[in-house]
Amino acid sequence: MSEQEKDQNNAEPQVETVEEQQAAAEAGQAEPTAEEKLAALEAELATVKKALGEADIRAQAEIQNVRRRAERDVQHAHKFALEKFAGDLLSVADNLERGLGALDADDEALNGAREGIELTLKSLMDVFGKYNLEQISPSDEPFNPELHEAMTMVPVPNVDPNTVIDVLEKGYQLNGRLIRPARVVVSKAP
Repeated sequence: MSEQEKDQNNAEPQVETVEEQQAAAEAGQAEPTAEEKLAALEAELATVKKALGEADIRAQAEIQNVRRRAERDVQHAHKFALEKFAGDLLSVADNLERGLGALDADDEALNGAREGIELTLKSLMDVFGKYNLEQISPSDEPFNPELHEAMTMVPVPNVDPNTVIDVLEKGYQLNGRLIRPARVVVSKAP
């Protein structure tokens, strides 16, 4: 090669690629020391420990919540397991009361039947009481829409409006939960 060609080659700027420039920059930087690496790893370990501690607390709280919900569900199942069965027995109590009402109180021949029905009804009411099935008979009480169902309203003088004046069908509650509202006649202003 001639000298001229050599000068031209030397005169041309050499172009470096981006990768070559990055490699040159990294080579210029010193690698982190062992202490710096250890400090960075300790900081990362502390962050991971904190995150695991928080996750553990959340998991324990969730387990407690699930346990409480399960206990509450079991309590409700025990407390209200008889609800459907008790609801079906209410018609038996109603029929016994209707039977007593239909018997003539003056007829001596019906005393045995009356006494038998009264004892049967008393026995049924004792069983209801044993299992916390309470009767709602709100005669002469203020009307309560949460416990009573108004079948009709009748104008009655000398009685406050919205007072139960007659109970058509008694209501029942099982452990404080309404199974059937009392069906009542309510007074209204004349």
